[in-house]
Amino acid sequence: MRNAIVMTISLLLSPIMLAVQADDTARKYPENEYLARPAIRITVGHRDSDIIGQDNRALQAAVDYVGNLGGGLVEIGAGEYLMRDSLHLRSRVTVRGAGDKTVLKKDREYRSLLAADGDFGEAAITLQDPEGFAVGRGVYVASRTQRNFLGVCATILNERSNYLTLSRPMNADILIADGGFAATVFPVISGYHVEDARVENLTVNGNRVENPTQVDGCRTAGIFLYRGDHCVISNCFVRDYSGDGISFQQSNDVTVERCVVERCAGFGLHPGSGSQRPTVKNCRAIDNGEDGFFFCWRVRGGLAEGNWLENNGGYGMSIGHKDSDNVVRKNTIVSNKRGGVYWRAESEPMAAHRITFENNTVRDNEGWGLYVDGATHGTLIRNNVIEDTGAGRQQTGVRIGKQAGEVVLESNSIKANRRTLDERAKQ
Repeated sequence: MRNAIVMTISLLLSPIMLAVQADDTARKYPENEYLARPAIRITVGHRDSDIIGQDNRALQAAVDYVGNLGGGLVEIGAGEYLMRDSLHLRSRVTVRGAGDKTVLKKDREYRSLLAADGDFGEAAITLQDPEGFAVGRGVYVASRTQRNFLGVCATILNERSNYLTLSRPMNADILIADGGFAATVFPVISGYHVEDARVENLTVNGNRVENPTQVDGCRTAGIFLYRGDHCVISNCFVRDYSGDGISFQQSNDVTVERCVVERCAGFGLHPGSGSQRPTVKNCRAIDNGEDGFFFCWRVRGGLAEGNWLENNGGYGMSIGHKDSDNVVRKNTIVSNKRGGVYWRAESEPMAAHRITFENNTVRDNEGWGLYVDGATHGTLIRNNVIEDTGAGRQQTGVRIGKQAGEVVLESNSIKANRRTLDERAKQ
C-alpha cells in the first residue's frame, strides 16, 4: 500500500501535470465552457481506486492532482480515513464521499507547552515535549489571551529535536508567560483562500474523546472555511468535534445545506465574521455544547431556512454584532438550554438591524422563546409558533429589551405563562 501511494504521488508531481496548470484551464474567462469546467475525476479508497490509501495523504494527493488541472471531482470511497492534518480544499474541486460510509476521523491529540516564545510573524515553534508532533501533522498554536483569530493553524514542515517549522507564521506573540501551547488540533476539512470548492456526502468524526483541547470556530471546526467564496457544503455529517461543527469566516456566498452537526463542543453552525450572503438550509444542529446556530460578527444578507436546532447547550440561535438584513424562516428551535433565539446586547451602530423572523416554530426553550436585546431596530416577527407545551421551561414567549427600537409582532401564535414582556415600557 505504501508503494502504491508513493508511486501515485510521484505521478502527480510530474512536470507534465504541473505544466498544465499554466494553460487555459487556469484562466478566469476561458475560451469556451469545456475549458471553464474540466471533467477530471479521481477516485480514492482502500482498494479498487485510482489512489489507494487510508489517511489524509491519499485524500490530499487526489485533491491536489485535480486542483492542479483546474478543477473537477474527487470521489472518496467507503471506509475510515485517519486524519493527521486537514484535507486542504482547492478551488473548483468537488470532494464527494459515500455518505455515512465515508468517514474522515481525526487522529488523537498531542499537546505541549512552548519552550520558547512564538513571536509574531515567526513560522516556527519550540516545544517542551515534541512527542507526537511529526512532520506533516496539523498543529494549533495559541495562549490564554491570544486565541480566536490570533491563534494559528498550520502544518509542520520540518523538525530539529524540539524545534518545528510551520506552513504559516504566528498571528500574534504567543508567550510562555501567557501559557503558550501547541496541540495537534486542526479542521478535519479546511479551505483557505479558495473559490467554488464543494464538499458533499461524507462524515467527519472529530474523535472528541481523544481530542480534549477545545478550539473556537475562528480558526478551526469539523469543516472550516477562511475566505472561501462561493463554496458549498452539502449532505455532510459532523459529529464529536472539539469545537464548532461547521464554521466559515470572511467567506462570501457560502451555501450549507442538508447537513447534520451533533455533539460538537462549540457552536453547531457558525456563519463567521464578515461572511456576506450565506445560505444555511435544511440542516440539523443537535446536542452541541454552545449555540446551535451562531451568526457571528458582520454577517449580512443571509438566509437561515428549514433548520432544526435542538437541545444545544447555548441558545438555539444567536444574532448580534452588525448582523443586519438577514432572513430567518421555517426553522424549528426546540429545548435549547439558554433560550430560543437571542438578539445580542449591542449598541445601535453594532446591533442586528432589519431582521425578518417568520414562519418558525420556537418551543420549550429555557426561559424565553425570543429575546430582542440591544439597540436593535427594524425587527419583524411574524407568523411564528412560539410555545411552551407544558414543560414550564419557556416561561416568556417574546421578550423585548429596554434599548430595542421598532419591533413588529404580527400574526404569531404564542403560548406561555407570559406571552410578551416589553421592557421598553418600564423606562
